[in-house]
Amino acid sequence: MDDFIIIKGAREHNLKNIDLRLPRNSIIVITGPSGSGKSSLAIDTIYAEGQRRFVQSLSSYARQFIGELQKPDVDYIEGLSPSVSIEQKTVSGSPRSTLGTITEIYDYMRVLYTRIGKPFCYNCGNPISSQDTEGIISSILSLSKGTRLQILSPIVQQRKGLYRKELEQMRREGFIRARVDGKMMDLTEDIKLNKHKRHTIEIVIDRLIVKDGIERQLKNSINVALRYADTVVINLVDENRDILFSKTLACTNCGISYPEINPMFFSFNSSVGACPKCKGIGYTNIYDEEGAFEGVEDLKPCNECGGMRLRKESLGIKIGGLSIGEFSSFSVDDALEFLNELKLSERESFIASRILKEVKERLSFLKQVGVGYLTLDRPAVTLSGGEAQRVRLATQLGSSLTGVLYVLDEPSIGLHPRDCNRLINTLKKLRDSENTIVIVEHDEETIKSADFIVDLGPGGGVRGGWVVATGTPEEISTNPESLTGQFLSGKKLIPIPVARRKPTGYITLYGINKHNLKNLDVSIPLGVFVCVTGVSGSGKSTLVFDVLYRTLINEMKNKKGKRSVKNLTGLEQISHVICLEQKPLGRTPRSNPVTYTGVFTHIRNLFAMTEDARTRGFNASRFSFNLTGGRCEACKGEGFKKIEMHFLPDVYVPCDSCGGKRYNYETLQIKFKGKSIADILDMTISEAYDFFIHIPALRDRLKLLVDVGLGYIQLGQSATTLSGGEAQRIRLAKELGKKTGKGTLYILDEPTTGLHFIDIQRLIDVINRLVDKGNTVLVIEHNLDIIKSADYIIDLGPEGGLEGGRIVAQGTPEEISNNPNSHTGLYLKEKLQKENKDEEIYSVYN
Repeated sequence: MDDFIIIKGAREHNLKNIDLRLPRNSIIVITGPSGSGKSSLAIDTIYAEGQRRFVQSLSSYARQFIGELQKPDVDYIEGLSPSVSIEQKTVSGSPRSTLGTITEIYDYMRVLYTRIGKPFCYNCGNPISSQDTEGIISSILSLSKGTRLQILSPIVQQRKGLYRKELEQMRREGFIRARVDGKMMDLTEDIKLNKHKRHTIEIVIDRLIVKDGIERQLKNSINVALRYADTVVINLVDENRDILFSKTLACTNCGISYPEINPMFFSFNSSVGACPKCKGIGYTNIYDEEGAFEGVEDLKPCNECGGMRLRKESLGIKIGGLSIGEFSSFSVDDALEFLNELKLSERESFIASRILKEVKERLSFLKQVGVGYLTLDRPAVTLSGGEAQRVRLATQLGSSLTGVLYVLDEPSIGLHPRDCNRLINTLKKLRDSENTIVIVEHDEETIKSADFIVDLGPGGGVRGGWVVATGTPEEISTNPESLTGQFLSGKKLIPIPVARRKPTGYITLYGINKHNLKNLDVSIPLGVFVCVTGVSGSGKSTLVFDVLYRTLINEMKNKKGKRSVKNLTGLEQISHVICLEQKPLGRTPRSNPVTYTGVFTHIRNLFAMTEDARTRGFNASRFSFNLTGGRCEACKGEGFKKIEMHFLPDVYVPCDSCGGKRYNYETLQIKFKGKSIADILDMTISEAYDFFIHIPALRDRLKLLVDVGLGYIQLGQSATTLSGGEAQRIRLAKELGKKTGKGTLYILDEPTTGLHFIDIQRLIDVINRLVDKGNTVLVIEHNLDIIKSADYIIDLGPEGGLEGGRIVAQGTPEEISNNPNSHTGLYLKEKLQKENKDEEIYSVYN
């Protein structure tokens, strides 16, 4: 029994009272068509119950802050381990978080720079040496005659505490003034400090005016100041500025002194180390602590620190000729190479050995999960969901835990097949450390690498939630009931197009210079289905979104500004550019698929036309949950109430007045074909399509949503609960419904996110429908079924980061597959050969 996780009677969402027996210490893949219940089983049932039990194990004192977590709708689960969910969410909302800080690599490097860093003058670049008392006195006497100054000794620097003893001792020793957190205070008064905040306390040793004959007094004062600290602060009263002198570090050429070097000196979250202009954020257009900015391509580095976040004194400390800011600008791959080649003295090696071991291990884990191209100073808020998930995975690898249940949501998203193999090896290492890995996944290679597969279906929404098949990949492949198995065995295939379309023209961009794209020329074929491919970090998003899309939009709107290209030709051949991104449809739970696509307007008009509605004088606005009149006023039409959970994310519970239906009693009495407006919103798109089959305006719009593989989604499902892939496909359905002419360029980012094999065929049909109307569809994609179905491929690489940014190959899938320099071609060739060899090729609809 201990070797299995036993699930009995799982009914969460659309799960149909299912029972399962999952082997522990294994890689378990849960797969099936979109909406079949994969996330409901993995995250909402297995992980949620593990999290609930963890909370229950806490003390009653801790639980009072968290509250009771709701038990998933399941009879019982046995054999559950402590659970960790690694989902596709942004790691941190703070602009201060970077890849280096969230992996603790930067924290280790701060200690390393403190221990073995060599100081250089930020002004002249000369090595810095310590200053003696005579040198300090000489520098002060060189100031203009009549300069008023105060000599301060910093006894506390940026540390938390009350410091009552220290202040009392200074009083007893006869000092009467101190500068506390930048304000002058009288030591004879009671100084109260907040023990939770960082404080700087500088004792006023003496006050002087520079003139002849003060040498002796100055020497005594400097010696007293150095008795309490290694640093002397000379405050120029009239200029309201400080000059630092240190008995440890000073430039003999410029007279510039450095304070005591400690890890805080390299922290951009502390005033000790942070750049004074950008306050340690590094960029001038991040507006607040929530990380609000236009996008990764729009970040404008601070002109004081160059985006390195630190003050110039901190950037003057170097190891191997690099400051900590320069080291942080390295990619994971380059940082690892730098540390492996770093030459240290015997003493330095002894001091640094343990720190370097930790840093190298963390860098290696990041490389293993396929994010070696990311730079350590990359703001966490700019990581994609897939990147954030793999960073979390690398962190878990570094923690070396055993006996843990890891739940992952499509970790292969954003990964090239080459990088996907690295990810699979990483997951196997986690499993071999006696952990259980549960993965929601559609990627063929990941499914084949599983120890055990749970195939849900047979369809999505109400047609899903059943266990179709379980077993090893081999057992699933031979199970005739399993749709996934038929694709794994090759009995069902997404067919290779009989012919490739020929381009009707080209848009050519000359001299692209952006990120790792250096002086690149590229021609985008028009009137065809184009795929942009390449390993992770090769420059795909930079080319498509940061350069192509932005350049075309700016040119069409005649916007002037800095261009990433030297020249552009062929713009006159397209009429519109439409970018279908994976961003949320709306920021509030009120937004949903039918409000976004305009379907809800037709539904509300339909209800307003019923005899009961006309009798009561109800118009279409009565059936809006955003307006007073028809909505439930207790929840303002939201259907739920928010409960703040302090340490955990907020929890939403159904409104106790309307029971989650959003509307008041009178509105719910109006029925169309026996259904209230709330009943309609609870329908899936497929159910609604059948329900409104005889109403053309609704049927046609709902059919588009079914065509893009969203039949399982509820009409009123909150936009905040939709994945990026689902949001993108809703945008695609909305565009399909528009009566536009030809000549539009559609841009999509990994549209296969969250799609099963059967859904990918539907997506290809939709793309072909757009192209056949005379449009161009350009997608960034790693899925080989999509790539093999394209008319034309632009393959970037050969690697990620600085080793990428070049066109490795371009042409038809067949031409790419025959290019020995293309990583994509290598995997594509294997795919094409395998499928062309199959004597009996079935369409997915057979």
